[in-house]
Amino acid sequence: MNHSPFRTVLTAQAALGECPLWASEEGVLYWVDIEAPSLNRFDPGTGENLAYPLPEHIGCIGRRRQGGFIAGLRSGLWLLDEQARPQTCLARPVSDTSISRFNDGRVDPWGGFWAGTIHEPRDAPLASLYRVAPDLSCQRLAGEVLVSNGVAFSPDRQWAYHSDTPNHVIYRYPLDPRSGELVGSREVFHQFPFGNGRPDGAAVDSEGYYWSALFEGGRVVRLSPAGEIVAEYPVPARCPTMCAFGGADLKTLYVTSARHGRPAEELSAYPQSGDLFAMRTEVAGRPEPLFAG
Repeated sequence: MNHSPFRTVLTAQAALGECPLWASEEGVLYWVDIEAPSLNRFDPGTGENLAYPLPEHIGCIGRRRQGGFIAGLRSGLWLLDEQARPQTCLARPVSDTSISRFNDGRVDPWGGFWAGTIHEPRDAPLASLYRVAPDLSCQRLAGEVLVSNGVAFSPDRQWAYHSDTPNHVIYRYPLDPRSGELVGSREVFHQFPFGNGRPDGAAVDSEGYYWSALFEGGRVVRLSPAGEIVAEYPVPARCPTMCAFGGADLKTLYVTSARHGRPAEELSAYPQSGDLFAMRTEVAGRPEPLFAG
């Protein structure tokens, strides 16, 4: 394994760590373990991690302006209180939750929440991407994917990014920068070759570069606004899942990882699988917006 610039900051040994989210005013990182299932609050200053159990799989979260969270759970899109207790179900767009659940998502610059689903059999492009508006209405934005991932937005508000992990592709969608509405069809942003990692969760930095965690690729890549890979950073886990910028200067890149269902030989070679990693970056990230609903 190549020497990694990432170090373990929390020996989480999570089954399926996902959706790291920095809360600047608190100085903490929220993240989820989809399989536990739990929402976690990690304080890098003290090293303490608080785990709030959930009654069902939790795929993604956004922080609410009025406190608590919006979350994509297996059963639908929910509002949670500060201790991650489900309060209100906003929408149940998934018809068969035995084979599909919410996966990746984040709050957009206009205060809405984008969340995509995963079609667990992965035998047909039946996953979708949804947006919950500040008025709490839910709209289906896109489909024709197997596993929805990598939602992120360009700093100029011109583009939304979205990956289909099993198909090794990242798309981008043109947006109206004033309203955040889609104004055109998706286009391929980057197509990865098969067999060397596939694009999972992501974050965009202050320069508009897209950082993607490559599941089964053991690395995070940084792509230019033109979709070209400009840097690669090995991770001490074969299955990094998502990255997020944090720290007081937003120059610490956190990465979650997975160990659920991984073969024994992989876990032996990568014993830190499931941990939370961090590295310092030269470029800063961008503050995550709050859900306005």
